[in-house]
Amino acid sequence: MPKTSAFLFDLNGTMIDDMKFHLQAWYELLNEDLQAGLSWEQVRGHMYGKNSELFDRIFGPGRFAPSEVERFSLEKEKRYQQAYKPHLKLIDGLGAFLEKADQKGIRMAIGSAAIPFNIDFVLDNLSIRHYFRAIVSADDVRISKPDPETYLKAAALLKVDPSSCIVFEDAPKGVEAALNADMKCVVLTTMHETHEFSQYSNVVSFVADYTDPSLSALFL
Repeated sequence: MPKTSAFLFDLNGTMIDDMKFHLQAWYELLNEDLQAGLSWEQVRGHMYGKNSELFDRIFGPGRFAPSEVERFSLEKEKRYQQAYKPHLKLIDGLGAFLEKADQKGIRMAIGSAAIPFNIDFVLDNLSIRHYFRAIVSADDVRISKPDPETYLKAAALLKVDPSSCIVFEDAPKGVEAALNADMKCVVLTTMHETHEFSQYSNVVSFVADYTDPSLSALFL
């Protein structure tokens, strides 16, 4: 494990194990409401980046007006939150991990393609906002992951060199964003299997949760 001065966290699937709830909400909205005719796996393959980018990938650019995309996106997030809230909790070990990092003086930020509505849902309901010195959401970047803008902006806000950051991710496109930002990455295997990350040279560890003993090396 490389020595680090900052931890940058993706949110969904990385801090909370909620991607199945996002997938269900997207599947229902795209197929039942918008008649996209996509399989479960096809929907899963589109679940990265901003919501507006997802709509462009599936329906083509300009198919919906920005106001429609915003309305559909908010409806999807409301369905997701309603279904997931009874299950909302940090991935095992993360609470203690955040506390230890905070005590060690490691700067922390969130870099997520989620909109503030969903980030606030997690941070405020789980009372963990105080750990993070910076938050970069979908609304704060021009281009989402795998473009490095999200993580480079988080590093800039923390006033740390990108190469000294460790990113925590669960998705290949997020790991690619970290690679493009010259950052090492720890992968949470909540939604994807290890072989799906074989092309990325910046992965330093695969963990199921934050109780994995390999993570202790980050604090040396």
